[in-house]
Amino acid sequence: MSPTVVNLIYLIAGILFILGIKGLTKPSTAVRGNQLSSLGMLIAIVVTLLNAEVVNFTYIIAGGVFGAAVGAFMALRIQMTSMPQMVALLNGFGGGASLTIALAEYFSVLNVDANSFAELLVPVALSSDAFGAGGEGQVTLISIGLTILIGAVTLVGSLVAFAKLQGLSKKNIGLPGGPAGNALLLLGAVIALGCLVISPNQAVTVITLVALALLLGLFLVLPIGGADMPVVIALLNSYSGLAAALAGFILGNTVLIIAGSLVGTSGLILTKIMCVAMNRSLGNVLFGKMAAAGEKIDADEIYAGKVTSAQPDEVAMMLEVAKRVVIVPGYGMAMAQAQHAVRELADSMESRGIEVEYGIHPVAGRMPGHMNVLLAEAEVPYDKLVEMDRINPTFEDTDVVIVIGANDVTNPMAREAEGSPIYGMPILNVDKARNVVVIKRSLSPGFAGLPNPLFAMDHTLMVYGDGKKAVVEMTTALNQI
Repeated sequence: MSPTVVNLIYLIAGILFILGIKGLTKPSTAVRGNQLSSLGMLIAIVVTLLNAEVVNFTYIIAGGVFGAAVGAFMALRIQMTSMPQMVALLNGFGGGASLTIALAEYFSVLNVDANSFAELLVPVALSSDAFGAGGEGQVTLISIGLTILIGAVTLVGSLVAFAKLQGLSKKNIGLPGGPAGNALLLLGAVIALGCLVISPNQAVTVITLVALALLLGLFLVLPIGGADMPVVIALLNSYSGLAAALAGFILGNTVLIIAGSLVGTSGLILTKIMCVAMNRSLGNVLFGKMAAAGEKIDADEIYAGKVTSAQPDEVAMMLEVAKRVVIVPGYGMAMAQAQHAVRELADSMESRGIEVEYGIHPVAGRMPGHMNVLLAEAEVPYDKLVEMDRINPTFEDTDVVIVIGANDVTNPMAREAEGSPIYGMPILNVDKARNVVVIKRSLSPGFAGLPNPLFAMDHTLMVYGDGKKAVVEMTTALNQI
């Protein structure tokens, strides 16, 4: 296959990637966008395999079949509540794959036994153009070094994010000095990268780079709490794309450069959007410092004698006379898998002429767009999902707001408690509505670890229990009125 034909097909695949990402910007075109991107990747893989001088397809076919089986199993079995963990794992797999490519390329040129520690410590005699003549060799070495650095950071960082989201790791532990410690690790990794470019014949330099990058990935994510995981996932997604693009330079593969660049840049844009939504600094995200701990706030002082509870049938009576209702979903809805029950409650209210909309905070849940995905699964009309900036001015004219597990993104402390971990974070101003109903198992804090003064306000009713069960009971009671 001629290089011209290959590059032309790669260009077509790149166009499909761009159209796919464009489709993912809207819920109504997201499925088609995903299909276009998948088609582009399939074309790219097939053309690459046909164009490469593959001696034996046995391992490639075996790997493809095994990978497809694992991917299909995960896609079919993973619940929507666990989707953030899956995304974190996929980011890690992407970074790990790029890291493996870089190491394989380096050691194949060095021609040493990577299993023999003694051989790795001894400099190897290399020709001046072992990695390419002139500038090409320098670009290859820089690409190998950066791919190792970013790929290792992405791999370990994503695994830590997975552990935190899965509840396997709950401690936020960082290096002494916080961001300064991470900066020193990064500096050491950059120095090791520079030594690799200057003296590529010493494998110990690469080993040092890998070790420093793995530690950097660990301590970039380990100090970050669950409340900031949406930002971390977006950033790790960007890292995985950058690592893939650099791996494309190593292999001389145009379509890998294109795909990686698209993922890297779109992930970075998404990270910036998430930072704005959570009032976080992009610099702090890059160096593993997120929300400050702030002073300890006494929940008993906020809640004592001020919280009013209610039963679902009491809420149904309130809804029966309402003209406008806004539903605010959060991770509690995801955990209870209550999205279908929520849609049925909305349908019941709309049949009575009540205007119903959904207030969507950009970081509600544990990954960007988490609530949109869940509600789309329940076939909630896309035009009913209203973004924070558009829904906030309407709360003063809203009769009832139903909050389902959305704790931190509705906490008035973000506006009022200077010095708190969420101070300055844009929130859904549900407390400005005439009545607020909060469905929650208990008064336990959200990911930020803060009590929510909303629960103790005079116009707020707390409905305790499983979110799905409570919503179903509300719907049943409303239908009987």
